[in-house]
Amino acid sequence: MANKTIFLTGFPGFIAERLLRNLAQGSDRFFLLVQGQFLQKATRAVERISKRYGIALENFQIVEGDITQENLGISSDKLEEIKQQTTDVFHLAAIYDLEVKREPAYRVNVEGTRNVNEFVKSLPNLNRYNYVSTCYVAGKREGLILETELQHNAGFRNFYEETKYLAEIEVEKLKQEIPVTIFRPSVVVGDSKTGETAKYDGIYYLIHYYRMFPSLLRIFNVGNDRVRLNLVPVDFVVDAMDKLSKDESAIGKTLALADPNPLTTKDLCDAIIEAITGKKTILTPPASLVKWTLNLPFSPAITGLPHAGVPYFFISQTYDTSLASNLLAKHGISCPRFTDYVKNLIAFVEKNPKL
Repeated sequence: MANKTIFLTGFPGFIAERLLRNLAQGSDRFFLLVQGQFLQKATRAVERISKRYGIALENFQIVEGDITQENLGISSDKLEEIKQQTTDVFHLAAIYDLEVKREPAYRVNVEGTRNVNEFVKSLPNLNRYNYVSTCYVAGKREGLILETELQHNAGFRNFYEETKYLAEIEVEKLKQEIPVTIFRPSVVVGDSKTGETAKYDGIYYLIHYYRMFPSLLRIFNVGNDRVRLNLVPVDFVVDAMDKLSKDESAIGKTLALADPNPLTTKDLCDAIIEAITGKKTILTPPASLVKWTLNLPFSPAITGLPHAGVPYFFISQTYDTSLASNLLAKHGISCPRFTDYVKNLIAFVEKNPKL
């Protein structure tokens, strides 16, 4: 395969940096779109990757810009050079915040994606457009969510979900024009081997909660048997995107990068507390009581779980991964079980209590 020139947004975000580590271990070249406020951080990240993998710094070009601006905020002379050379695009830039207000979410996630779409359509040598969405474009839908399904009127829990849904609709329209692959990760956690992460949210609220007073808090299991929380380690996500972005069978597909066999929230709680104490929980209160308690005004101060995160522990959704799993099987990639790597996540938290 001829060497590629890859244009990447969302750098130096955690997933984008991990993805670049994978992609850069060849002879490809990169244009990394970076907001001005993150230029120093991006430079340090590139230097780390260059040194760690013995890759020439000349393979990376950090380009100051912003997806919310016309022409992505790139100077006109640089823009033409990038357009002529770019063969592949990975669009990861977005606001990942459950409490985000509508205006910034719409501006970045929807209008920003439209701007990236226009940029992609102008590339004369485009090989693939890889767009990173989320399983939660399903919003308040319940039951089985197919990879081939998108549009619905079930509503959304927050503006993050709604704007990622609207953005994915914009990218879906391009499938008839250009080679597109849409990736939908579920809840991304740390590296399954090292536990490394950049942010403590999602399942980490439970980890921090049970670490406060493990011997006492293990008495109560705050999960239930009806709901499954879908978690995927970041190394699985970036390995999948790396391989499938080069697989022609993935062109025109929307692929759920989710655990095909997720644990119930009850089993998740047991796995966490057992990794901490060596023992499982004792009692499981009714789910309705737990949900009511977590939504009390003072609950976030005690549990560490913000009200915006509560619904995600009570979502009755299952993400079908048939298309993704079949394609990944050819590459020997599968999602590891949470019980096999939970100790690594906790070990990282114990070593790095604050990020």
